[in-house]
Amino acid sequence: MNAGNTAMLDMPSTQVKPIVRLSGVDKIYGNGTVALRDLNLKVQPGEFVSLLGPSGCGKSTALRIVADLGQHTAGRVDRPGDDVTDARGEIGFVFQEPHLMPWATVFDNIFLPLKLAGKSKNAARDDVLSVIEMVGLQNFANAYPRELSGGMKMRVSIARALVTKPKLLLMDEPFAALDEITRNRLSNDLLRIWASTSSTVMFVTHSVYESVFLSSRIVVMAARPGRIIGEIPIERAYPRDAEYRLSPEYAGYCRDVSALLNKAME
Repeated sequence: MNAGNTAMLDMPSTQVKPIVRLSGVDKIYGNGTVALRDLNLKVQPGEFVSLLGPSGCGKSTALRIVADLGQHTAGRVDRPGDDVTDARGEIGFVFQEPHLMPWATVFDNIFLPLKLAGKSKNAARDDVLSVIEMVGLQNFANAYPRELSGGMKMRVSIARALVTKPKLLLMDEPFAALDEITRNRLSNDLLRIWASTSSTVMFVTHSVYESVFLSSRIVVMAARPGRIIGEIPIERAYPRDAEYRLSPEYAGYCRDVSALLNKAME
């Protein structure tokens, strides 16, 4: 993690305003389904927080509410951009599927958010090329999605979310459709990318192993209704590597998180 993020995480939570705060948030659909009930969560600047839980527990719903892509029924949500007139670029979102424009090059797919913000391609070139290099695709700027592997497409999606330099990066199971080797490689790269930015990350996953490797804190949710039943801080320092995956410390955290997840599924 970069020095700035480390400093913020080391400070007592009372001294730092949360970048995200969910206070008593409910989400009830028109058919009466209670997706979330009394959700309370604070995320501090510089954290990497994973939301972990079984299908139907409201992880993705909570993430979309934070992104202002869905409305909550009750409670309060505080997020980056609430205090500015134009909040575009304050939050980046990476979906489970890359959702790339098949007719556009890697460069143009990544340029899209800046284009929508009114920036010219020439003015945006350095920013786009910078994130292309950050995600390791510097030799593919002019390639089309059909020429990329699944992992490379996800790298493009991550770069597109980062090109606006967001304060908050939301990731909804971005590696779920990838094979284990590619997932592990992208997890390593994601931590490297996170360390080189000032973003805070909220990451939705079904994987205990992925969450323990990536996170500074894991929030476990249960379903019917969707709610938080506990959280586990992961106190292993960054950077993390393959050695950490093989360590007794990693195995111990996986056991603790699995036990809490089993409780959520009961």
